[in-house]
Amino acid sequence: MTKDTSTAFGSPLRVTNSVGRFLLELSALAALAVWGFNTANGIALQLVLAIAAPIAAATVWGLFVAPRARFPLPTLVRSGVELLVFGSATLAIWAVGAPALAAIFAGLAVLNMALTNHWHQWEAARAALA
Repeated sequence: MTKDTSTAFGSPLRVTNSVGRFLLELSALAALAVWGFNTANGIALQLVLAIAAPIAAATVWGLFVAPRARFPLPTLVRSGVELLVFGSATLAIWAVGAPALAAIFAGLAVLNMALTNHWHQWEAARAALA
């Protein structure tokens, strides 16, 4: 009997894409925290922005993008929200003085989103959690 590789986590490439997605999500949160800390003047505001920026992104992600999203969106709209979060992280990386890293992050995020949508991994993950 052959293994079904049409599921979200069936093949090594799909597993790699899923792990990569998780790492991109964590990296986006870290980038926003670093940006928040480096953008503000004064330790109090630095800490507020370093905490608030990733919390805002995580809240948006959890409400609209995550497989257990409270308000699941159609694919095109969900992709737009993903671009908003990943784009914000890209701009944050650029703003702290790492344009090459920002370009790499943006490229990986777009590739990951394209593969996730092509392989219907979000839908499969949502169905597996139902």
